[in-house]
Amino acid sequence: MIHFVGAGSGAADLITLRGKKFLEEADVIIYAGSLVNPELLSYAREDCQIFNSAKMTLEQVLDVMFQAEEAGSTTVRLHTGDPCVYGAIREQMDALDQRGIAYDYCPGVSSFCGAASALNLEYTLPGVSQSVVITRMAGRTPVPEKESIESFAAHGATMVIFLSTGMLKELEERLMAGGYSADTPAAIVYKATWPDEKKFICTVGTLAETARREQITKTALMIVGDAVAHHTYDRSELYHPEFTTEFRQGTLR
Repeated sequence: MIHFVGAGSGAADLITLRGKKFLEEADVIIYAGSLVNPELLSYAREDCQIFNSAKMTLEQVLDVMFQAEEAGSTTVRLHTGDPCVYGAIREQMDALDQRGIAYDYCPGVSSFCGAASALNLEYTLPGVSQSVVITRMAGRTPVPEKESIESFAAHGATMVIFLSTGMLKELEERLMAGGYSADTPAAIVYKATWPDEKKFICTVGTLAETARREQITKTALMIVGDAVAHHTYDRSELYHPEFTTEFRQGTLR
């Protein structure tokens, strides 16, 4: 069996109980060494074989999985955050499907959730924004034209932008071309939930300047939208005394 496990957003104690159990039981661990907190490897058995996929190709990762399966071993493929977001897991699962190898997937705390916790932020404020767009700038991996930064910015929703720290000047321009004003609240969160976490509140027009001043060049998320500034919002109806739910009768308005 192969377990794909989300390592969480950074702090070693933010892995799920299930994920920790899989790490403790694994014969083989393949972890994304460029982003996963190495403290998580302390949960592994002393005799566990550990591989750092930052130094491996997809084919090499798969070879380790195939060999482990042939040996009757249990493998954990440890990805950063939650593997469903920029985790490149589909290509691994497809290769396992082709060989008839069983696997499952244990979710983790995504770094976009960790970034919200760093800022004590609610992404979905009533009357401000009820949608969150998770996206990235095009780099070596292209982004479909229909998913451009400008097209998402036109909605005015909360945006969380991954893998784009080195392109912030272009990001600013494209956000504003899409409809955000230069003074729209924004934030940069570096290594959310790690011991060396850093967070900076700025605006769309000062994203690049803020990153340059604070020497942030990678491993950061950008958050854009009025929710960042705890903008004036509407009270939740769910907890309003006049609102009737399945569990509580509201008072008459």
